[in-house]
This record gives sequence, C-alpha cells and structure tokens, in this order.
Amino acid sequence: MNTVKQLFVRKKVPHINVKDNLTAYLFLAPSLIILGLFLFYPALMSLYYSLTDYYLLTPQLTEFIGLDNFKNLLSDPLMRKSLMNIFKFVILILPIQVGTALGLALLVNNQRKSTIIYKVAYFSPVVMSLAVISILWLYLLNPSSGLINEVLSNFGISAQPFLTSPTQAMYVIVVISAWQGAGNQMLIFLAGLQNIPSSIYEAARIDGAGRGRQFWNVTLPMLKPTSLMILTTTLIDAFKLIIQPMVMTQGGPLNSTMTPVYYIYRTGFTDRQLGFASAMTVLYGGLIIVFTVLQRKFVGGDTNE
Repeated sequence: MNTVKQLFVRKKVPHINVKDNLTAYLFLAPSLIILGLFLFYPALMSLYYSLTDYYLLTPQLTEFIGLDNFKNLLSDPLMRKSLMNIFKFVILILPIQVGTALGLALLVNNQRKSTIIYKVAYFSPVVMSLAVISILWLYLLNPSSGLINEVLSNFGISAQPFLTSPTQAMYVIVVISAWQGAGNQMLIFLAGLQNIPSSIYEAARIDGAGRGRQFWNVTLPMLKPTSLMILTTTLIDAFKLIIQPMVMTQGGPLNSTMTPVYYIYRTGFTDRQLGFASAMTVLYGGLIIVFTVLQRKFVGGDTNE
C-alpha cells in the first residue's frame, strides 16, 4: 500500500530561471519543435478522434460521440484476444531475450580472441529489417519445403505446421523476435560488464568465491542499472509487436497471433474506422505507460543507482 502511495507522491521541483537557461532552451528548441509536430500533436489528435466516429472515407460527416468508442472497445472480443496474446508474448520474451543477451555478453566478454567476430555474428540480425527477417523465416518454416522441417525429418520428426498452428505460431514469433533483438542488448550488457572494476573480482576470489558466487554476488548486482534499462526497453518494444505477425501470419491462425498494434493498424487503415482505432490507441498507450511505471517501481527501482 505504501508503495502504491509513493507512485503518486509529487516531488518538489527546483525553481527554474528561464533567463539563465535561455541558451540551453535555444539548443533544445529544434528537438522540442520536432517532438511537438510528430509526437505531441498526433497524440492530442488521437485523443480527439477517439471521441468521434471519424470514418476515413467520409471525414466531413464526423460527429462527436463521447465515450461510445471506449464502451464498444471494452466489449470487443478481438481486442480482449489481442491483449491476451500480447501479455503472453511479453511474459515469454522478457526472460528469453534478456537471458540470451546476458549469456552472449558473458560469452563474448570471456573470449580473449576473435571478440569482434563474435560481436558481428551476434549483432548482425539487429541491423536487418524485421520485414526481411520475417520473410526469410517464412521460407525456413515452410511445412513442405522449409529447411527446418527438412532437418527435423532427418531425426524422424514429422513436419511441423509452425505458423499455421494456433498452438505453435505465437511461440515461433517469440523465438524469432528474441533472436533478432538479443544482439543489441548483448552489446549493452557487454559495456556494463566491461565497466565492472577487476579489483572487485580479485577481492571476491581472495575471499574464496568461485565463478558462480562471483556471478550472483558481483556481476548481477553491478549490472542492475543496465538490466533495468534493458528490461524497460524490451517491455516497451514487446508491446509494440506488429511486423512479425503482419508479415508471417496476418494475425492468424484463429487470431492466435493478433496483437493490439496490428489490430489498431487494421482497424484504422484497412477498415478505415479511425475514430475507433484512435480509442484503441489511447487505451493501449495508457496501458503501456502503467506497466512501464509499475515495472520501474516494483522490479528495478531507480536507474540512477
């Protein structure tokens, strides 16, 4: 209860003298203008459209309908299904992707030779387009001619439907997403590992700590700010999942890979119901903010530690 109260405690903000900081504001002005045009203005317009019945082909007939879009949204089964799918995706990808990134960082950090080669090998999926990666995996996972099923057949395993199975499709997307995103986080973990003073490990070894105790009592605590930052960015990126289901499954089979962002895109630009799509955007954006704040408070604490 006390922790919940702390979320809403208003911190004292020191008085800011505009004249003394005028130069700083001038340097910030271009960024603030771009943010205003491409972030705050669209956000305000989404909030406005969420209260209307804006249909893309007849914008001149737009009427203010209050909270009707939100009422319809709460009873929409496909929205509930997409939320369940994205929660499943987030719960699975957080430990898989962050754990993989940390494991790769430890592996590369312990390599005395060919470190650059390992970095490039593990980081290369990050620089590839998600759409290209998704198409590539479509070929690899093809039930009749895909390379992965060919390999499985050599071990006596029957061809798997992967992306056409409601029970397998989301797990496949989780694995592909974790593989694609782990390289970037590996480099961040690696930077954190290389900033840990070697004298701490030497002191731990003198005290008789083995590799396991060094990892749990030195490495993990020293990586806490880095881990929190990676967890936060992974959480936000996971909630924005759209490219992989759009390219690989179109939200199917049986809506098992439908995500809120893909549903918003389809409602707004395929069905052209921009008012309803804006209401979904407002509700989903608020949900992401709540989860991000709760994660910072309950999981990681202050990133400035």
